[in-house]
Amino acid sequence: MIAELEAELASIVGREFVHTDKETRQICSKDYTENLSFEPDIVVMPASAEEISSIVRLANVHSVPVIPRGGGTGLSGGALPVYGGICVSMERFRKIIEIDTENLQAVVEPGVITQVLQEECEKHGLYYPPDPASRGSSFIGGNLAECSGGPRAVKYGVTKDYVLGIEFVAPEGEIVNAGGRVLKNVSGYNLTQLIVGSEGTLGIITKIFLRLIPLPKHRKVMLAAYRSIDDCAKTVSKIFQSGITPSALELMENSAMQAAERQLSKKFPNNDAAAQLLIEVDGNYEDALDKDIQSIAETVMDNGAYDVILAEDRNKMDELWSLRRCIGEAVKSISEYKEEDTVVPRARIPELIRGVKKISGKYGITTICYGHAGDGNVHVNILKDNMNDDAWEKNLDTAIREIFEHTVSLGGTISGEHGIGYSQKAYLPIALGKAELGLMKKIKHAMDPNSIMNPGKIFDEGS
Repeated sequence: MIAELEAELASIVGREFVHTDKETRQICSKDYTENLSFEPDIVVMPASAEEISSIVRLANVHSVPVIPRGGGTGLSGGALPVYGGICVSMERFRKIIEIDTENLQAVVEPGVITQVLQEECEKHGLYYPPDPASRGSSFIGGNLAECSGGPRAVKYGVTKDYVLGIEFVAPEGEIVNAGGRVLKNVSGYNLTQLIVGSEGTLGIITKIFLRLIPLPKHRKVMLAAYRSIDDCAKTVSKIFQSGITPSALELMENSAMQAAERQLSKKFPNNDAAAQLLIEVDGNYEDALDKDIQSIAETVMDNGAYDVILAEDRNKMDELWSLRRCIGEAVKSISEYKEEDTVVPRARIPELIRGVKKISGKYGITTICYGHAGDGNVHVNILKDNMNDDAWEKNLDTAIREIFEHTVSLGGTISGEHGIGYSQKAYLPIALGKAELGLMKKIKHAMDPNSIMNPGKIFDEGS
């Protein structure tokens, strides 16, 4: 069966782009999700929508799973071949087809690295704001699949807010053009936004039309230190109540900062603080930003900050951001872990963190909290640390369920930007009811009647 499939795939993309060797299959068996690993049977590297269409049609004939793979930086197992099958690597789709400076748009292939697109846009005085921590290696197509956010979502929104249209290959092999290059479009159902965030379960994206904005001319970064994580969290809403929307507003508890310091062999200012807020403002008029910074400084000091540091030159700002951006990787290096991507209305962040600490304390589990406080998105990393294996196995699932139930009770949900994928699907019924899950399953079955497109993600279709 595999030999026959390999030969048929080679006739579509060329023999050099079909791989069954152990090394390639092992690379494609993992992403950044914990220590999970599932090998595909075959890895194929197409270079056009037509080739992908032929691959998908072939998979339907043989009833073989198809798993699209981008940069492999996902955090919920969305690209893992849990049932084997054909891994469709998008690494040859690397073209920035056009930067349209008149209409402020970009046309790109899904294998373009996020940071590469951002830097190319900046050369033209344009800005693509979605800014995931993995921007140096994640693919734009993967960003769409997970609807990535990042620090600047608080002011500028997430990936879906910049997608005007897509070309994608549907689960039965049709090449579909959804949306386009216009800013308004109500011509039928919004298939573009159905595919964005669907985690590769409803199709494979092959071309993307993006909205851009003018690049802000100035930015400033502030670091506010607190002796209490509760005071730090409470300040978040106060900043918005003052009438200012920062371009980024990140919360980091002390253990997260310590992990970052060890990772980079650098020090955070006020690294003994219980928690800190990293606050960025941007805009076109420096005097206006100075007023915003002054107002924010007064707000944070009035709400418990004991020190505020302002970084105005590029090097100092980049240094602070490098510490923040490495926290995720640094925390995960401590021990075996589970990362939860909780999100609540931002005024409820203090309650969320208090609840997380209470639950983790009850089960003797270490938790480290950090994330995008400006939009209520707090990453809760649950660490095995020094806990013995039996206690970890016994308590982990119960603790996660209680954290998610607490999150939902605050008006939140269980994933803000990492997706559900494989690792979180057991918890999705905590956030969604039977009606919502049932409708999603009907959509999946209608589009993918043979269940070949990235099966085993988000939910089990037969459940």
